[in-house]
Amino acid sequence: MDRIVRATAAGAQIRAFACVTRDTTEEARKRHDLSPVACAALGRLMSAGLMMGSMLKGEDILTLRINGDGPIGKVTVTADSMGRVKGYVDNPQVYLPPNSLGKLDVGGAVGKGYLQVIKDMGLKEPYVGQVELRTGEIAEDLTYYFVTSEQIASSVGLGVLMNREDGTVRQAGGFIIQLMPFADDAVLTKLEENLKNIDSVTGMLDAGLTPEMILERIFDGFDVEIGEEQPAVFYCNCSKERVEKALISVGREELRSMIDDGKPVKVNCHFCNTDYEFDCDELKKIYNKAKD
Repeated sequence: MDRIVRATAAGAQIRAFACVTRDTTEEARKRHDLSPVACAALGRLMSAGLMMGSMLKGEDILTLRINGDGPIGKVTVTADSMGRVKGYVDNPQVYLPPNSLGKLDVGGAVGKGYLQVIKDMGLKEPYVGQVELRTGEIAEDLTYYFVTSEQIASSVGLGVLMNREDGTVRQAGGFIIQLMPFADDAVLTKLEENLKNIDSVTGMLDAGLTPEMILERIFDGFDVEIGEEQPAVFYCNCSKERVEKALISVGREELRSMIDDGKPVKVNCHFCNTDYEFDCDELKKIYNKAKD
């Protein structure tokens, strides 16, 4: 089962999150028919979204958007505080050769551009933070975001490992480590040393480590307190009723054009790739509800 785990260490001088998201990432792969590199990009960002979403409260909503000039186009993820996430990429079928390390070239697929973090916390205006992409590999870009936009010393690790035989997801997950403002320099030094000595996220997951075990390895030599956990799942709240409201908003002129065309209208949800079809009779009812 996919899940997110919270923890603190070094007498609460450090807070941490870790997750395993294999099933969630595989669900996204199947829904969007993702290529391996597209799956790796979206899976990494969804893992980050799940952990960052768990930092929110109540009905707050988080959106992460990567807008680079690479062939994958935009990568967009939305998550909430209840462990629910959805997302998509503009070009799900992008294929690239491996990078210089023989890994999926997520950075090459993303290219140069910016990372945007949007937090809708029920206020008049959402919080929007934006930073330039450092590498396009996503984890490093989010680490840079936390330091520059939220002034939180952080380390982010994300990974997606694909099965070469059939292109399915073998492992996926990540961690976010954050130092509290009152953390001692000695704690930072020890933490940096530990982070240099750990395996990759997918390497640890493939070796059978749980999120708790990953955090314990990162915090070797520290006191660690594992906190609450929550399930993680790919979830989209779209429905035919919600799509109908969107059609009403386009106005009567556009709806009349659809009706006069005499063909059913198909509307696709980008986040979960579900199609909703409306026949002419349904369009006429929507037209009667719409305003000029």
